Amino acid sequence: MVNITLGKQRDQMAFNRKKFSYLAITAGAVMLLMTFVTPPAFAAEGGDSALAKPILALAAAIAIAGGLIGTGSAQQGIGAAGMGIIAEKPEKFGQVLFFFVIPETLWIIGFVLGIILLLDIL
Repeated sequence: MVNITLGKQRDQMAFNRKKFSYLAITAGAVMLLMTFVTPPAFAAEGGDSALAKPILALAAAIAIAGGLIGTGSAQQGIGAAGMGIIAEKPEKFGQVLFFFVIPETLWIIGFVLGIILLLDIL
């Protein structure tokens, strides 16, 4: 007996992922465009603009969130596979732990980039 509802749910999930991907790509393109095309209001001479700090805070939040989302996405598959390996071969715990910790560098890099943006170092 074939369960048809699983197929419909799978198709709906694939559609939602595709829709989210298009949204993320569009948002990224808009942010990239805003980076290179600055309106004259932001290019005021002398002193910092009133919008400089909020834009830097938003950029820092995006950098940190991107690092956290990337870490979670990477650890999702590694953790599931690692539990299967440990269940069959407990002596592989150290190796699995090593591979599970490698994606942690993504959030560390995002956090450091966020601090750099917030402190206006670059």
